[in-house]
Amino acid sequence: MGESRVEQDADPERLRRFMQRVLDDLRALETMLDQKRFETGVSRIGAEQEMFLVDKWNRPAPVAMEALEKIDDPHFTTELAKFNLEANLDPLELDAQCLRRLEDQLNDILEIGRRGAEEVGARILLTGILPTLEKSDLSLNNMTPLPRYAALADAVRRLRGREFEIHIRGRDELTTKHDSVMMEACNTSFQLHFQVDPESFVTLYNIAQALAAPTLAAAVNSPLLFGKRLWRETRIAVFRQSVDMRQRSHRRQQSPRVSFGETWLKSSVLEIFREDLARFRLLLATDIEEDSLETLAHGERIPGLKALCLHNGTVYRWNRPCYGITNGKPHLRIENRILPAGPTVVDEVANAAFWFGSVKALADEIGDIRDQMSFGDVKENFLSAARQGLQGEMRWLGNRSLPAQELICDQLLPRARTGLRALGVDPEDADRYLDILEERVRSRQTGSQWMLGSLAAMPTQDSLAERLARLTGATLKYQQEGQPVHTWPLSEPRQTRPSKGIYQHIGSLMTTDLFTVHQDEVIDLVASLMDWKHIRHVPVEDDEHRLVGIVTHRILLRVLAQRNGDGHPIAVRDVMQQGVVTISPEAPPLEALALMKEHRIACLPVIEDNRLVGILSERDFMRLAGELLQKFLTD
Repeated sequence: MGESRVEQDADPERLRRFMQRVLDDLRALETMLDQKRFETGVSRIGAEQEMFLVDKWNRPAPVAMEALEKIDDPHFTTELAKFNLEANLDPLELDAQCLRRLEDQLNDILEIGRRGAEEVGARILLTGILPTLEKSDLSLNNMTPLPRYAALADAVRRLRGREFEIHIRGRDELTTKHDSVMMEACNTSFQLHFQVDPESFVTLYNIAQALAAPTLAAAVNSPLLFGKRLWRETRIAVFRQSVDMRQRSHRRQQSPRVSFGETWLKSSVLEIFREDLARFRLLLATDIEEDSLETLAHGERIPGLKALCLHNGTVYRWNRPCYGITNGKPHLRIENRILPAGPTVVDEVANAAFWFGSVKALADEIGDIRDQMSFGDVKENFLSAARQGLQGEMRWLGNRSLPAQELICDQLLPRARTGLRALGVDPEDADRYLDILEERVRSRQTGSQWMLGSLAAMPTQDSLAERLARLTGATLKYQQEGQPVHTWPLSEPRQTRPSKGIYQHIGSLMTTDLFTVHQDEVIDLVASLMDWKHIRHVPVEDDEHRLVGIVTHRILLRVLAQRNGDGHPIAVRDVMQQGVVTISPEAPPLEALALMKEHRIACLPVIEDNRLVGILSERDFMRLAGELLQKFLTD
């Protein structure tokens, strides 16, 4: 997505011309590989750092364009949402000091970003998914106003043909719909680049696939989305579903655009580019002036393969091949897109050290891993790591099943140390970063586990919005202190008092733990619910879980007072109030207050996608008023 001149609503003729350029680029790539034009014997590493912008209330701050003006640094660029930024680091020679220099460069660039963001009232946070993110933040109003993002959104919507359906089951369960590609903006990552020789690309790429699961299990940092406790690395599920353009079919096998792959790479990087061209339609197009075959034939310079690179940027493999040019010579890279952003810079570099070292060591020790492991097991390992993190088990060499923690500590960390030595990394640096990862894995305190533990330690009488804001604030505090996540204490229950800024929408204030009845239930069940759960309003749903009415405490008292002595059961549908006034979770609290005053009602059911998602009552407003008054009196 680095090409800024992509076309929105490209006509068929332009798409055909662009596809011709893509095919020409692929032929040029094949020619350069055959003629051994690629740089060899040189190893480089690189990274891309994605990040969130948050405001003083720890909520998303959609000020990326303003922040970029203040930052004024070529390392920084936009992302899909106005509350995200990306920083592209300089390539580094893979030498003795490369990991230390990677950490220093990350810290320096982030400090530049922080100073610029602070000028527009925002702060930078590294986390896989921002805990305070709400569905209302993912509107098209928060899409970065650049043509390439509008073109991407239009293309995805056109191919999808219907709303995106997100369904993730973890400790909690999330089912929601969204009408645009903006769900992708939930995720931020720390992407690694590893330059490799063409002759060793297949071996190293397959090794990288095998190592995807243990690398992810050690680094999980995204357990929450919209307040739901889902996978240990929920990014994996969200990203796949947020750009899934497949049409429903009972018979036809279709590949998702976000993919781990379906088989081992056999002979060349060309297999991946050909497979992706065969399976995935063009999303974006632009006018490419360069004829890559003609450029190659003249021999004066190396073609940029811009069309192929643009298409490759719209196919989201978790390990993706990349083409580039350095000092006039083409090279190939493996891009690791698996890792989440955060929790700290030193944690990220520890993850990088583990991955680089393990890839090198296994390649030297095993070579062709295809005979050692089933690709099906490798893919299943990856899903297990995303779902369960260090709590999962994995199939490994020799067809053994090992707990993730044991596999990492006993099998892979010693290899990673050997691999880093073979790459020429300073032994002290290698030990420092790998010790951090080992202590994290042995203690089982990943970023995800710290978040879940901190959330569980907070008082449940506080609203979910308040707890998530406090969790985000603690993440920011500890992250800026720079100590690795395995040393973090759990977030203190009352580190900060609530702020009115976290209650900008009804969704942050409403009660979501609901007790409802069906319209055909007996009214006595409603009476029992009100008594057992100390509630005064019970929503009524039909077979499709659509709100059809409500029974209030006042209605129940009237029914019981008029009830005949014959004990004949009364159906809820016969007494419930219909034509219920409702509100959206994206509405502001003042709108809810106005509705309740206008209609003289004490509660408002909250509706999203024609389904009941919460309820807002006078009690919620009284609780909020009490919290804000306490904050005022103690400040």
